[in-house]
Amino acid sequence: MRTSTVVLLGLMAVGCSRDAEKPPAPPKLFATESAEPRPGTAPDAAPVFTHLTVKARGATTELERTPDGWRIVSPVDAKADPYAVEALVQQLTSAKFKATVNASPTDADLKKYGLTSPTFTVTAKAYLPDANGGGAEAPSRQRTVTLAGGDENPFDGSVYVRREGDASVYAADGAVRYSLDKGPFELRAKEFLGPLDLSSLQAIEVTTKDHAYALTREADGTSWRMEKPEPTRANSSRLTDLLKAFAGHQALSFPQDTAAARKSLGLDTPVVDARFVPASGEAIRIRLGQVTRDGAPVVHALREQGPQSTLAEVEARALTTLDVGVQELKDRRVLSFPRDAVRRLEFLPGGKAAPVVVTRGAGNSDAWQVEGPDGGRALHFRVVKLLGRLESLKASAFGEAKVKRWERYGISDASRGVVLRDGDGRELARLWLGDAVPDTEDRLYARGSGPDLVEVSMGSVADLPTRASELQEAPPDASDGGAPQP
Repeated sequence: MRTSTVVLLGLMAVGCSRDAEKPPAPPKLFATESAEPRPGTAPDAAPVFTHLTVKARGATTELERTPDGWRIVSPVDAKADPYAVEALVQQLTSAKFKATVNASPTDADLKKYGLTSPTFTVTAKAYLPDANGGGAEAPSRQRTVTLAGGDENPFDGSVYVRREGDASVYAADGAVRYSLDKGPFELRAKEFLGPLDLSSLQAIEVTTKDHAYALTREADGTSWRMEKPEPTRANSSRLTDLLKAFAGHQALSFPQDTAAARKSLGLDTPVVDARFVPASGEAIRIRLGQVTRDGAPVVHALREQGPQSTLAEVEARALTTLDVGVQELKDRRVLSFPRDAVRRLEFLPGGKAAPVVVTRGAGNSDAWQVEGPDGGRALHFRVVKLLGRLESLKASAFGEAKVKRWERYGISDASRGVVLRDGDGRELARLWLGDAVPDTEDRLYARGSGPDLVEVSMGSVADLPTRASELQEAPPDASDGGAPQP
């Protein structure tokens, strides 16, 4: 019994000795604790990074956190790629070394690991926020770490890393290398033409290879009008799509911006020259030039706003994004009117037939009434549906511009159509329907709020009423004692 006890105690002693000899767990890349937190104590808050210096790909990139996000401050002043910086910061915040490779490396060891001349070096500055999120200026809360990355371990894809002030060589996951080994181009935002938000602009002028146009915002603050090549309402939704597509073009590279470079890249005689005037601030000018290199077209864009300019190579398809014609920029709505102001609808059956008229009550009343000797309450939802149909009526195609002889298309004062008026009888909009369009299956010539001839589908106007009975509520059923139907 005594022998067994001695053996057991001996084994326990050996086990404790072995536990004591175990190396400590590899630390985080960016260790914020002064020591390992004691059991039962809360770890320090996650660091808030404020400055990054990345030496990789033969260049040094400095980044700073601003209220508007991360920016590159050297070697250029530019917006940083939020996804690339977030991946880098995430690795610094949460990643741990996989293992301690060598706690006391020699110079020969460092050369073997590729750490004599590191592949990349990252210096990160951060502060540990207090309970209220403050502490950015408190010296005691400042933390800085410099990480140097060396060669890749071909066995598992990990990378050898060393931390300034720590002699050990560690192994870090390959994701660390992927996120930290970034040059200026990888860390820079590639979307440089925008923002081009239509809601913030007052005017647009574009000259391309095949088209030139100018647009201005209407007095209502929402609609747009084309001034050149012809005055007409502009298609705001199409403009929004065009600007979004144009601003979304990404840089393939950022050449040095010099006068000689601009000339050699064709920017002195641009293929596309666009000017965007915001409601406040300086106008944005964007020029696109094209040259041939090794038998292939190469396109560059120059964005200028005040003293700031950015030169970048872009995909060739950027040349055609804004190269659109008048027909595409026109507002395809046939009628333009303020819907809430409509108090009277006059449906014209055509010829000498009397119009079918419905009026809306004054004030806040939503009730529609059919006028005439056989008038009465109108089918409310039927009238509302017709009004919505007229508001959303779109041209299937555009015809002759600024028509002088409408009768050639079967359009006259005796044509079938509809007139919309306000409470004072003023005409808000009018629709004339003419002859069938030759060589089409279901289109009619029409005239609306614009000066041009348009074509509309027969189906879109097929339900315009020609008789009052089509809009009247059914009379009360005599069997119910004349009570109105719900």
